[in-house]
Amino acid sequence: MLENTLPQLEQLIEDIIKKNNQLKSQVAELEQQKSALIDENEILQLEALDGEEKQKQTNTVLTSLLGKLQSVEDSAEVN
Repeated sequence: MLENTLPQLEQLIEDIIKKNNQLKSQVAELEQQKSALIDENEILQLEALDGEEKQKQTNTVLTSLLGKLQSVEDSAEVN
């Protein structure tokens, strides 16, 4: 019985070591993907903030132009 058990145990240990190495490789790959996604997320957040800032600036310019147009229109009605 011991003659059969020992080779089986050795094979199981080899299989476990192999599986452990595969899992370590997968973990490393997932860590790289996570890091890339974190970087991409930060870039997208910065782009969104930049877009919001540009939208605010555009809104300010349009509001100013609308105010100027309104004042020209008001002065034309007075005359």
